[in-house]
Amino acid sequence: MEKAILVGLDLGNDEFFQENLEELRSLALACNIEVLDEITQKKSVPTPNFYIGEGRADDLKDLIEELDANVVIFDDELSPSHIRNLEEKLKVKVIDRTVLILDIFARRAKTKEAILQVLLAQSIYMLPRVIGMNKSLSRQRSGTGSKGPGEQQLELDRRLLREKISQYKRELKELVKVRRNQRGKRNKSLIKTVALTGYTNSGKSTLMNAIIKETDSLHKYETLSKDMLFATLETKTKKIVLSNNHDFLLTDTVGFIRKLPHDLIEAFKSTLEEIKEASLILHVVDLANPNYEHQIQTVEDILSDIGVKDIPIIYVFNKIDLLSEVPIISRDNAILISAESKTNINKLIDLINLNLYKTHTVKMLIPFADSAIYSDLKENTNIIKTNYLENGIEIEANISDYFYHKYHNFIN
Repeated sequence: MEKAILVGLDLGNDEFFQENLEELRSLALACNIEVLDEITQKKSVPTPNFYIGEGRADDLKDLIEELDANVVIFDDELSPSHIRNLEEKLKVKVIDRTVLILDIFARRAKTKEAILQVLLAQSIYMLPRVIGMNKSLSRQRSGTGSKGPGEQQLELDRRLLREKISQYKRELKELVKVRRNQRGKRNKSLIKTVALTGYTNSGKSTLMNAIIKETDSLHKYETLSKDMLFATLETKTKKIVLSNNHDFLLTDTVGFIRKLPHDLIEAFKSTLEEIKEASLILHVVDLANPNYEHQIQTVEDILSDIGVKDIPIIYVFNKIDLLSEVPIISRDNAILISAESKTNINKLIDLINLNLYKTHTVKMLIPFADSAIYSDLKENTNIIKTNYLENGIEIEANISDYFYHKYHNFIN
């Protein structure tokens, strides 16, 4: 296990400075790095040589020797010269928050698309850092920051790296075509889509499993659910069928985090398009986290950045089972649940149904010659009563706007 010291520079313009350091500690643990200590400094601007002041860099060197640390992790993205100068002074590996997040993504990526997205983000990050970093990178042959293209950087120059980036983009473009074709078919079939989004580790995958278990879903198998940052990267979609025959596609997407690298967002844009195309968004919030309001704002900022707008949102405040006292929530279209203990999952499903399907309760008379219409309604709507009369089938049903307009000639 690598042993690290965390470093944070407080520039006085980030109200979440201490929270970011705590999050950095969690990110390190997600990479199996033992955090020994942390050093902070207040300055108005980073210094050109070591990012932190030279005196603080001396303190850091002493602490490294005292604790026998072998890696230093900065909470902000460092320039190539900062990394080079720091490693020459400290004689240990120096990485930043971006490398840490990219490394976690590299460890979690399983599908071809996710692996390509991570490789693309890593390569774009490395592009301005190739020249002049050979000495620095020689210390990164193993451990955090080495998974993916990092180990090969000694042999790569800018030209080769650009070729890699072009290759990854070409391969991703083909996968994006397939995904968009799939979405196009869904749109033509008029099936509704619901996207799970939220801060990392808010319980999205656990909620997806809970909804699958509580419905007449066609897929009873579970998706990975762990108490860890970025446990899942792959977009998973399951068809959910409700007891009233309404159905929708439920999609789990990658979680967000403060200071999420821009290159990573760019690389995962094709995956995040699932959110932009959704009929409804479930914004899952970890209510047990004291900073949940800040996390909500982070997610909303990223959704805005990727162009999500005018899509209805249900705020799903999760993990109430971990709280002795549940706070009062003032947001509209919100619900309190526990995905782990299944508390209020059925109420959430009812709320999803209400948001997706605004229904009309109607009486209809369908001639026997048009029995195919009855079959269509029976399969896709909630029929309350059925009477067989001499001149046809009389039904009372809850039907959506689509069927209301499609069969309005048969409505009494």
